[in-house]
Amino acid sequence: MTIAQNKTKDQRLVLSGMDWQQFKLLQEIFAESPGIRLAYYKGEVEILTVSPDHETFSRMIAFLLCQYFISKDIEFNPLGSFTQEKEKEVSAQADESFAIGSSTATNPDLSVEVIFTSGSDRKLARYQILGVPEVWFWEDSLFKLYRLRESGYERIERSEVLPDLDINLLARCLMMASKVEALKTFQQAIA
Repeated sequence: MTIAQNKTKDQRLVLSGMDWQQFKLLQEIFAESPGIRLAYYKGEVEILTVSPDHETFSRMIAFLLCQYFISKDIEFNPLGSFTQEKEKEVSAQADESFAIGSSTATNPDLSVEVIFTSGSDRKLARYQILGVPEVWFWEDSLFKLYRLRESGYERIERSEVLPDLDINLLARCLMMASKVEALKTFQQAIA
């Protein structure tokens, strides 16, 4: 199976009625396919091809957050898009994820998703089962932040894992045409 990738848009395909073993087989098939992400939840498999634009924004978020961690002397482990799983129940790959407060932890405190297609509600359900404390969605040039509570995810205005971070500054810097200027502007503002 091949999925053609549009250079400017992500492509998303959802397959229903699949069990865990079928999902694991698909994972093996796509293991050597760069730019393809797979997710599983309640018998649905999502196959997502990510565009170069998607990767650009994802990497810039990671660069800016790493710059923030260094500037604020916060220990962290950049976990990237590693696959998080709960056997036979859920599998997800964040665009970026971080363990905060440790340089060796492997469970993310924060997962970040760049959204060019729909699916944020479905993604929140996956992260809830995985127990990720905070999830950010960057969509249409804005961040939407969610914090895991006993009853599920609640929309929040300010990060609880990074309470001093100006999320609007982060969003503004992401939209700058020059990546160098974005990094410099962000660094000056957080210094």
